[in-house]
Amino acid sequence: MSEATGNDKTDLPEGGAPPGAAGAQWLTHKQIMIVLPGLLMAMLLAMLDQLVVGTALPRIVGDLGGVSHLSWVVTAYVLASTITTPFYGKLGDMYGRKKFFIAAIIIFLAGSALSGLSQSMVQLITFRAIQGLGAGGLMVGAMATIGEIVPPRQRGKYMSYFMVVMMLATVAGPLVGGWITTAFSWRWIFYINLPLGGAALVYVMATLHMPPRRVEHRIDYLGGILLGVIATSIILVATWGGTEYSWASAPVLVLIALAVGSLVAFIAVERRAAEPMLPLHLFQNRNFSLTMVLTFFVGLSLFGAMTFLPLYQQTVQGASPTVSGLLLTPLMVGSAITSIVAGQAVTRTGRYKMFPIIGGAVMTIGMFMLSRLGVSTTRLETSLDYLVLGLGMGFLMQMVSLIAQNSVELRDVGVASSARMFFQQMGGSLGVAAFGAVFASRLNSAMTSAGGQFHVSGAAVDPATVTSLPAALRHQVYIAISHAVQGVFVWVVPASVLIFVLALFIKEVPLRSGAPDSEQPAAEPELVG
Repeated sequence: MSEATGNDKTDLPEGGAPPGAAGAQWLTHKQIMIVLPGLLMAMLLAMLDQLVVGTALPRIVGDLGGVSHLSWVVTAYVLASTITTPFYGKLGDMYGRKKFFIAAIIIFLAGSALSGLSQSMVQLITFRAIQGLGAGGLMVGAMATIGEIVPPRQRGKYMSYFMVVMMLATVAGPLVGGWITTAFSWRWIFYINLPLGGAALVYVMATLHMPPRRVEHRIDYLGGILLGVIATSIILVATWGGTEYSWASAPVLVLIALAVGSLVAFIAVERRAAEPMLPLHLFQNRNFSLTMVLTFFVGLSLFGAMTFLPLYQQTVQGASPTVSGLLLTPLMVGSAITSIVAGQAVTRTGRYKMFPIIGGAVMTIGMFMLSRLGVSTTRLETSLDYLVLGLGMGFLMQMVSLIAQNSVELRDVGVASSARMFFQQMGGSLGVAAFGAVFASRLNSAMTSAGGQFHVSGAAVDPATVTSLPAALRHQVYIAISHAVQGVFVWVVPASVLIFVLALFIKEVPLRSGAPDSEQPAAEPELVG
């Protein structure tokens, strides 16, 4: 272990062991707080870049053209980051976390610089994919590193920082993107990553000292490729279904068949692989399996439904893109409060089961409140809805990560972290597709009933277009949009109830606190087939 881990026993976490005990490299609180800013900066970069681009897309099209390929500017990034997430998690477990984390930052910065220099839409899409290749490692690297240097008993209070950063990025992303695009150029939404990412790179290299690791096994390339095919097929179905192609079209059906066939092949390969990309034995652990299903439905309900709130704010409530982002501030505040409270409580008591249960219940209430949005709903009322939803998210999301990491051996922490992010991304992609279809169907149905001449495919509604409509038609569209958004959240409520029900079955397994045998997962007699 490097000098950075030292022997300052007065600073050891409560109940902790010195770094290096029986393979567990726990750091002291002082050392963790030195490393933490670099991890948070890297994660903030990845999340912000996924969010700031949306506000700049109209300017990008105006400069580069290629409106028919517009969606690929976002899809290329999401697809590349999703595919590489399992690789970063597994390779970090095998060969050491730091080197792959640094490589991810460098790849992300290279993609950022190239994206800013793009002279055509094809170039931008290609360079955004390179960005995504790095982004997949930023989030996994940050979360898995915390899993390796902090005992689970202490981990909740540090994960609350990540929750705050995630919510900050959700609110600040559209604001920052809009301001940079207006004040400078759309190219600067990529250039701004260079000084920030460079600072994160230098900081991580200087402060993150982890022992070298080398496990001599063959890398499961076939399993990784099949997992990539599954992710690609699902994301393309979610992107194209109901928009580029009808749901019953040949391309969509072929992609669905490809996803199912690849899944069957993936399971067969993973059963025989010496070092599987996603070890199937982890799913025999009850808590691990539950957290993967939980995180899928969190992605499905939360990220799928939240896609439609900015449209409602910018049309029905008349908010500008900047104000639309600010209106989500109560969501960030609520999640920050409960994530900090939950993290501190878990550190003191070692008990965590109640928090995902409470989070699922409060999240369901928040979604139900949002299902009552209408033309006359005030911004104050929606702010209260966002606050309640945020309170539920804070109790739920960081605890899912904690439970997943505590369910596996230390050598599989990266796999657990990447699997959680993978399932969340898959849930979010399917949620956007499914709820986009619900939104479009209800919107068009409402407009047809009112005799309006307004039709959309998927979720493609431009607030500027709606604002420019004649007053009578515009009011009809407002009513239809409110009706459509209500329908989305009506469908999200059962998914949120399912999250609550699944949380009830989580088993309260003692959190490892740094004892000499802390490399092993806590005993859990109940397994699932």
